[in-house]
Amino acid sequence: MKIEYAKVSALGDRQDNQDRAAVIVSEDAVIMLVFDGMGGHTDGAIAAEVGMKTVQDLFTSASLPLLDPQGFLYMALSQAHDQVVKLGEDHEVDLRPRATCAVCLIQETGSWWAHIGDSRIYLMRNGRVVTRSRDHSHVEMLIQKGAITEEEALDHPMRNFVECCVGGDRPAPDMSITRKMPLNDGDVLLACSDGLWSGMNDSEIAQISAVKSISLAENLKSLSMKALTMNAPYSDNTTGTALLWLGD
Repeated sequence: MKIEYAKVSALGDRQDNQDRAAVIVSEDAVIMLVFDGMGGHTDGAIAAEVGMKTVQDLFTSASLPLLDPQGFLYMALSQAHDQVVKLGEDHEVDLRPRATCAVCLIQETGSWWAHIGDSRIYLMRNGRVVTRSRDHSHVEMLIQKGAITEEEALDHPMRNFVECCVGGDRPAPDMSITRKMPLNDGDVLLACSDGLWSGMNDSEIAQISAVKSISLAENLKSLSMKALTMNAPYSDNTTGTALLWLGD
């Protein structure tokens, strides 16, 4: 695989960074991981750390390329959820560690996505967003029903409320897992926490793939800085992983 990849994670206007991110690269597959600890709950950073490590360890110990990418993603996120649930067994339900997550697997000229909550994955091509994951949130439901627009959602009072997460209650949460999405040369994938996408529309997000004169890492850093500026003085932890597909 011919790829370029990058990672960024900024504190924002918060006291600690509860986001975790990684890009794990092997000869036959790559996995992009973003876990966003939920700040309103105890030990959000630990939830993000444990959730990410669980998926990372399963990926690095697997035979690659994966024979069943969708099955792997379901199993990995289910195990991550179980491990985070264990962290909160001694806490009241409302205080248990929780996180949202976005996981993108790349192999065999395609990508498979999995996410829980409002951490997102974007696919960009020729400077435009081709598609993105759909949040597990009340606001996303309103968008899909046509009750509000994407622009109206940016300032909606319930924009930070998610309907499912990693951790908390023991039953496995709802998760969205895609089929294979073929990649074209020059495509850019972005997995990010809500601190990165919040306040920006698709055309602004797509700037990470529009500027060809500088590196992907610089483009991702610029996108992060824009998010921090737009959301100041209340910016969240701002985290993303990006991958530029250059061919097989």
